[in-house]
Amino acid sequence: MCDLYSNAEPELFEQVTRSVRIDGVVTSIRLEKVFWQLLNQIAAAEELKLSTFISRIYNEREARNDDNSNFSSLLRVACVTYMNNEQRLKLTNTELV
Repeated sequence: MCDLYSNAEPELFEQVTRSVRIDGVVTSIRLEKVFWQLLNQIAAAEELKLSTFISRIYNEREARNDDNSNFSSLLRVACVTYMNNEQRLKLTNTELV
């Protein structure tokens, strides 16, 4: 039953750190390769360079005074939203697992 999930190719979840310039400041973002691939797809669909797409997400959160301290996780959630036909998932059970 779980073979679909447990048998994933290791390169999909290999972590990669990339340097990205946000408002002229170079920062490092560490994500799994599969998320970098999805972010590239999202940026291409928006006709943006990846760095521009990431900067826009960051700046839009800053403009709303949202916390960007867990930005890598936010990017993962963006990828899940994209894969879910651009519908944001709702947590159905907020208890910790």
